[in-house]
Amino acid sequence: MLIVNELAKRARVSPDTVRHYVQIGLLNPTRNPDNGYKLFSLEDVNRVRFIRQAKSLGFTLKEIAEIIEHSKQGKSPCPRVREIMQARVVENRQRLNELYSLQSRMELAIKQWEKLPDGVPDGDSICHLIETTGSFE
Repeated sequence: MLIVNELAKRARVSPDTVRHYVQIGLLNPTRNPDNGYKLFSLEDVNRVRFIRQAKSLGFTLKEIAEIIEHSKQGKSPCPRVREIMQARVVENRQRLNELYSLQSRMELAIKQWEKLPDGVPDGDSICHLIETTGSFE
């Protein structure tokens, strides 16, 4: 049996991460009756490694909990994993397109601003660079 620090070291996470996983129910340690320390098994090391791997693929802790629960019930979580991942790929592609569009607008603004002098606020104006630049949307 392992205590928090030992589990954290073996799974290559911080002790606070282990404590957080316990708090949200991803880990369910037993207690040492003599000192009350949380005790973890080698299965918990594998579980934390699984959580790290799932997080590296973009799964949220809530989704990971759902995947683990399916597995505990003897059901294959794979269909749900595919569904989540496919949705995430679509969301990420949309965000990437939005970022690319923002990058283009920013680069165009910088190019236009090269020709403009710095302005001084006059009570009605805050920053004439932004205010005199046409809409890029």
